[in-house]
Amino acid sequence: METGRQGTRSGTAPAVRWGDVLLSAVAAVSWAFIGMAGVAALGLHLLDADAAGSLGPMTAAVVALGVGGRVTPSGDVSAFGLDSAQAHTSIDVAPLGVGLVGALLLSWFFLRSLRAAGVEISAGELLARVGAVVLLFVAMLGGLAWAGHDIITIDGSKLGLNDIPGAGSLPGGIADKLPGGLGDALPDRLGDLVRAEARIGFTVQTGATLLGGAAFVTGVLLIALLASRRTPLPPALGAVHRVVRPAVSALVTVLLVAVLAGLAAAAYAMIGDDHPKRIAGAALLGAPNGVWIAVPLGLFVPWDGHATGALTKVLPHPLDDLLRVSADRPVTPGRLAELDSRVWLLAVAMALMMLFAGVLTAVRSPVVRAPWGFAGRCALRLGVVTALALPLLVWLTDISANAALSVLGFDAFGAGLDLHGRLGMALLLGAAWGAGAGALGALLACAARAAGSRVAPLARPTAPERPGEPTGPYRPSRPYRPANPDTNPYLKNPYDRRAGNGVDAAPTVASPVAPEPRPRGQGSDWPSPPPPPPPPGPTRDRRRPPPDPSGG
Repeated sequence: METGRQGTRSGTAPAVRWGDVLLSAVAAVSWAFIGMAGVAALGLHLLDADAAGSLGPMTAAVVALGVGGRVTPSGDVSAFGLDSAQAHTSIDVAPLGVGLVGALLLSWFFLRSLRAAGVEISAGELLARVGAVVLLFVAMLGGLAWAGHDIITIDGSKLGLNDIPGAGSLPGGIADKLPGGLGDALPDRLGDLVRAEARIGFTVQTGATLLGGAAFVTGVLLIALLASRRTPLPPALGAVHRVVRPAVSALVTVLLVAVLAGLAAAAYAMIGDDHPKRIAGAALLGAPNGVWIAVPLGLFVPWDGHATGALTKVLPHPLDDLLRVSADRPVTPGRLAELDSRVWLLAVAMALMMLFAGVLTAVRSPVVRAPWGFAGRCALRLGVVTALALPLLVWLTDISANAALSVLGFDAFGAGLDLHGRLGMALLLGAAWGAGAGALGALLACAARAAGSRVAPLARPTAPERPGEPTGPYRPSRPYRPANPDTNPYLKNPYDRRAGNGVDAAPTVASPVAPEPRPRGQGSDWPSPPPPPPPPGPTRDRRRPPPDPSGG
């Protein structure tokens, strides 16, 4: 019976080590929040957001948004008795740069703790570890919700009010057409509003943030378990190593590489720009947003949206022009190519990305069938995974942000941005792209003889154990050639010597069979092998003669 950290092989369930469970949960959640807070604070500082308010509450609010929380902004502008001046804002966008850093750190520490637990892990211990991480994450998120509220004071000139046409005088004779002398008073009121102070507050909604955080951490742990190829699972989930993990790990890999490419593009854009700090801050907070919008768009998933005001400046070209000019038609690569033909390069890049995912799936999957059957299996698995992943990307990157400032019924300042992808088309196109890329990638891997060359140890098919074979995770590899007793001294029989090698030939009598070595770890009750017979020699009676009765 083999014993170890995971209990015995006899079927008894090992006890949950609660000390290790709590320590690993504390380490994973702590490092995740440290990383998210650092990225959020650095991004806000590079964007000069801390010049308008306290950096601590804003960092807490951005972290809450990054993990699926909800922030409620509100504002009130009062300028020289204009009580009807109101600022209305709404934000529904997640800074995925913050959430991605937290997800990577949380996954790394969580998976590391599982690998240190042993070769196998029981279902009870796995659920205990997941539950501890989720509970601790939600508890720390509740503290952020308590700290994430503040009031920011912004000058009216920083809102762009001094750029309002006719801030000093109304053009086109509009003043003469307004009743009650309102035309004479309105220009002065607008000029005063430029020098007004806007008090904009924000508060993190506790209930919605805790629910969103619980969904976030559960989803992150689930994806991490499905994507990690070297992390143990309960024995009942052994098929996940071979069926699910190769495709999920391949798709996660290419999506992370795409984010790195987006960061590299942002670094290149900083060269020669007048405001490199703003580009760096925006990339830290929102690089995954832009990249993961481009992935479904390059795979021909249509998007619906519109943009007005200053928020159009945050969109890349030519998407800003398309949403500003026409919002009644969906955004597709074809419509964008009408404004800039280089958009087709995005579609080519996304097709190559999916092909790379197909090759990775084939390389990491065990080969047990003919090439065509292997290609069909890879196509099915990558198609299912992509069909689920593409709608998830579309849902994560939805954008809805609006800000409006109205004075006496006149829209003095307004900005809006709405961008939503179509989930149904993302599901269908994801299945089609994944199946095609999986089949083609598998055939390319088979042609290059690379299929199955990077299979994880846990995904390798194992033969059933036979009596006498050692049990455990490590098995001797299959020899490259048959064993040769002439070149391997450990295979030679010491009683079967041949002449001609400097050793006397064995006698003609039959050589006895070499005794079997005593197995290691056996007790003393194992029968000892019989000793070998003496070598033949001259015939001589070696028996002791009988004693002399006379005593002589």
